[in-house]
Amino acid sequence: MRLYAAVAVTGFRRYATYRVATAAGVFTNTVFGFIVAYTYTALWDQRPHLGGYDLSQALTFVWLGQALLATVALMGGGFQDELQERIRSGDIAVDLYRPVDLQLWWLAGDLGRAAFQLLGRGILPMVFGSLFFELTLPGSALTWAWFLLSVALAVCVGFAMHYLVALTAFWLLDITGISMMSGLLCLFFSGMILPLNVFPGQLGEAARALPWAAMLQVPADVFLEEHRGAGLVRAFAFQAGWAVVLFAAGRALQSVATRKVVVQGG
Repeated sequence: MRLYAAVAVTGFRRYATYRVATAAGVFTNTVFGFIVAYTYTALWDQRPHLGGYDLSQALTFVWLGQALLATVALMGGGFQDELQERIRSGDIAVDLYRPVDLQLWWLAGDLGRAAFQLLGRGILPMVFGSLFFELTLPGSALTWAWFLLSVALAVCVGFAMHYLVALTAFWLLDITGISMMSGLLCLFFSGMILPLNVFPGQLGEAARALPWAAMLQVPADVFLEEHRGAGLVRAFAFQAGWAVVLFAAGRALQSVATRKVVVQGG
């Protein structure tokens, strides 16, 4: 475990070196936060309490989305691009020779990345949003702790899904199309475009049951204290359950992919 902890710390430090990129990310998240917030304001003026949220809760959801966009890698990127490139180039052979677990190695690095993104790109947009809009913030320190736990589970679910996408590079030389499709599905079904509570009927029920909901909708509802008591336990069980299922699927696909690895060019 000390090794994986060191990998996580290295991942944190690695992303901390890109200060200009971090500042640009904060600026971009803030600008898009304002655009979406004013759009939500117009929508909620016409449909008050849409999806069970009042305007303050809806605006809070917007800024939580901007705070978690890079943290959970809702649009992909991060380790996924690097892993698929290592598979394509054949450098994955070096990774397979290491006396470590491949999946846990990349998970540790991604947890370090997520921790930095939450601190470096998540807090400032949320602060800017609270200065210009009336947001619903937790009144209990315990809620903040539950929220951080939910974010950690969201990162694990996101990692497991991106890991599955990256592993398809063992069979496909170019997985750009799959990556783009995965990113679009994530944006739509995570609640990044609209909260899943707004989705009508069976579409809403299906969306809230899919793993993408664990990446944004659930952490946001935990922050907004929509889940309490047994409901909070069910929310964590939902996230943890999908994390276990997706990790197991990634482990199975990795086993199939690495059973006979053919490195291109040799």
